Amino acid sequence: MPQETPDESIIRRRLAEADQEQVLRFWDGLSEGGRRQLLAQLARIDFGLLAELIDEHITNPKPVELPPDLEPADFIALPTTAAEHRRRRRMRGLGEELLAAGKVAALVVAGGQGTRLNWPKPKGTYPIGPMGKRTLFEVFADGILAARRACGAPVPWYIMTSEATDRRTRDFFRERDFLGLPPEDVTFFVQGMMPAVDLEGKLILEAPDKLARNPNGHGGTLPALAREGILADMRDRGIEHISYFQVDNPLVPPLDPVFIGYHADARSDMSSKMVRKRDAAEKIGVFCTSGGRLHVIEYSDPPGKLAREKDGDDLRFEAGSIAIHILSRAFVERLTESERFALPFHPAEKKIACTDEDGNTVKPAEANGIKFEMFVFDALPQASNPVVLEIDRAREFSPVKNAEGEDSPATARRDMLRLDAARLEEAGVDVPRDADGQVTFKVQISPLAARTPEELKSLLARRGITELTDDLYLGPEEA
Repeated sequence: MPQETPDESIIRRRLAEADQEQVLRFWDGLSEGGRRQLLAQLARIDFGLLAELIDEHITNPKPVELPPDLEPADFIALPTTAAEHRRRRRMRGLGEELLAAGKVAALVVAGGQGTRLNWPKPKGTYPIGPMGKRTLFEVFADGILAARRACGAPVPWYIMTSEATDRRTRDFFRERDFLGLPPEDVTFFVQGMMPAVDLEGKLILEAPDKLARNPNGHGGTLPALAREGILADMRDRGIEHISYFQVDNPLVPPLDPVFIGYHADARSDMSSKMVRKRDAAEKIGVFCTSGGRLHVIEYSDPPGKLAREKDGDDLRFEAGSIAIHILSRAFVERLTESERFALPFHPAEKKIACTDEDGNTVKPAEANGIKFEMFVFDALPQASNPVVLEIDRAREFSPVKNAEGEDSPATARRDMLRLDAARLEEAGVDVPRDADGQVTFKVQISPLAARTPEELKSLLARRGITELTDDLYLGPEEA
């Protein structure tokens, strides 16, 4: 059913009140379709919120001031003692019970395009496997399907897309039979959008009939869950815990029973995984406390002196945030029940495509505008009993953000190979390495082939593999 065109007179009045009438400067030359598109985009703007953001970040900006009582956050470190290992096994058992009871859902934030990877498609469709060339989506689907089979219960997967990626993401899943998962357990929803403004706070036109807009950040996941009916669907399914991760980290376990167990045992509203920062300059936020509440301070916010503070040989603020969380469904419901969502917007100066005086779209050489985004970790100060759990970076964190260099497909494939080679060695397989310690052959192990060390040992025994003598791919067909 076609959407009703917003009332032009109402939109014009709102623009006049907001002093944003410049967005209609090409109006007389627009087609009827172009006018409808522009009016629809303008109708979705919360001009009250926009005015607040412009005042706070452009007209009357204040310098970022960190709380004077800022302290490093406590976290549950990797186990070293027998007691700590026993506790972790108990937490794994609790997490597996919750999975088997159908109380856990997976949620991936997948609204990004592969632009920085020179990939003209949704980022989740990027082929990342070192050997089988499994895409990011397929890597996660294998992990979810393996967890479903192990726990013997359905585990729904919610995939947040953006306006730019939604259709192609849905097509990708349909064309590949939902990657082996039941279609009724894979649900797509679209995150919200925010209009971009120039450095004076004026709305930007990307084309004569189109506003410059951007997805509202990973924090926009939470209001989208309510707006798109996802929370209601979770409630109907009996889901209590949401395993949240982002699409650019192929090492993340989509459903980690240990993490689920610690979260549930603490009766936590929101829990997070962390790694120890490699160095003060690493571009990840850090977990801190202030006023008795947990916070994440973005890597761009701490002054250099604070980021470099030491506690002996270690960084004082070492607990790095890596965008892996578990949220209770009830907590998200509380956050989203008010008319104005509680998380703040953060500004970022960017190069934003815009129209010139003749109506042509141009790409600026320097930052010409501001995008506003929400961060999901800003919910942590409102969470009761938050848990911060340390993980082994080599096993769970290798993001794909850049085409080359650090945090690129090359480093992710390297880390995937290293992890699976280490799994083989732990299972008793002789893995040859060169003089620099690099694995001589390629290896890739799907969780559908072997999810646990015990399953891997059994599979290797059946295959009679005691030494790696060639490239080895243990894929879904081994299941």
